[in-house]
Amino acid sequence: MREFKGRTAFITGGASGIGLGLARTFLDRGMNVMMADVEDAALQAAVHGLSNYGDRIASFRCDVSIAEELQAAAARTFKEFGNVHVLCNNAGVSPAGFAEEIALSDWDWAIGVNLYGLIHGIRAFLPHMKQHGEPGHIVNTSSMSGLTPKALAGPYGATKFAIVGLSHVLQEELVGTKIGVSVLCPGWTRTNMPDNGRNRPARFGGAFDYRTDPVLAERNKRYVEGSRAGLDPLELAALVVRAIEEDEFYIITEPSRRGDVQVRYDEIMHAFDSAAARLPRILKAG
Repeated sequence: MREFKGRTAFITGGASGIGLGLARTFLDRGMNVMMADVEDAALQAAVHGLSNYGDRIASFRCDVSIAEELQAAAARTFKEFGNVHVLCNNAGVSPAGFAEEIALSDWDWAIGVNLYGLIHGIRAFLPHMKQHGEPGHIVNTSSMSGLTPKALAGPYGATKFAIVGLSHVLQEELVGTKIGVSVLCPGWTRTNMPDNGRNRPARFGGAFDYRTDPVLAERNKRYVEGSRAGLDPLELAALVVRAIEEDEFYIITEPSRRGDVQVRYDEIMHAFDSAAARLPRILKAG
């Protein structure tokens, strides 16, 4: 997709961080933008901050883990702007802790937002994008954790891995259409993700403050420091625009993490080598 002016983008998690950076960048390219977020006050503040773009910016408060709310957001977007061309499934949360100790409600929360939010976005917008037939693009926000997960982030790593896998599926299913797919795998970025507990709905346990957890205090300190020193969301958004223009699948923002990913793939290749060496002997012996 090369032409942005006059086209429309829908962005979840749009009130801050990566989502807000994408919104501003798309607006600067002449697009209409519908920003969706679960945090209403932040969403209204973000729209106010972008009011100089006039009627090309709109917002809709929704919880992406609830399919009906994303369907309602889609309907409002179609009514407001007509055809949607860029879908950014960007909303995400990251409950932390040891995998066996994290409450099932937090697993449900992460899966609901990170994975089902993406599924709901695809179901709400992709049939429409196929039907109107104009060039379009889907950007799914994963993470470096979707390529090389780390300890104490089980729900995040599991769901971000799933986003990479589902994005590959979409890419294959959309061959022959005018719709491209990218999976965004950011490293440290200046976002509010460390404080994501502020938005945990009551049905998943209600809001919480990461600063009150003494067990994960050191991990959380590193997390906050990494976020503060991370990439500016506007710089990240420029990489996303480039990927849309060039129809690039992976969007990497932290090239210094290459070695971490290489270690993982070397382990996989070693497993293939081991299978090639051992399997004939095992089959012969059997």
